Amino acid sequence: METLRSEYYLRLFHSTDPSQLDIIIAEARCRYFAPVSYDTDLLGEVAPASPLGRTSFALLYRFTDEAHHLVTARGHTAIVTYDYATGSKKPIPGPMRASLQRDAIDPRSEGW
Repeated sequence: METLRSEYYLRLFHSTDPSQLDIIIAEARCRYFAPVSYDTDLLGEVAPASPLGRTSFALLYRFTDEAHHLVTARGHTAIVTYDYATGSKKPIPGPMRASLQRDAIDPRSEGW
C-alpha cells in the first residue's frame, strides 16, 4: 500500500521526490481475503474515495491475483494534508483536489 500511495501521490505532483509528500497517514488498514504465496504476481490498484474532506481524503487499495481472478486483499488509508512548516493540517490544495476528485470512486462500487 505504501508504494502504491507514494507513486500515486507523487504522480499528482509530477515529482519523484518523496519529500514533496505533504501528507500524514492518520489511519491505515488492510483486510486479507486469501493467502498468497511469495512468488504470486498481484495487480495492485489505488484510487481516492469520494467524497473528499476539506483537509483529508481516503485512498482505497485492491490487490488481485489475476491468474485466479481473485481479490486477495483490500486496504484503506485516511490521509490528512499537512503543513510541516506550521505543524498543522491544511486544506487540500485546489489543483490536488481537482485531480483527486477526477480520480475518485464510490467506495461501494467495483468491489473496493
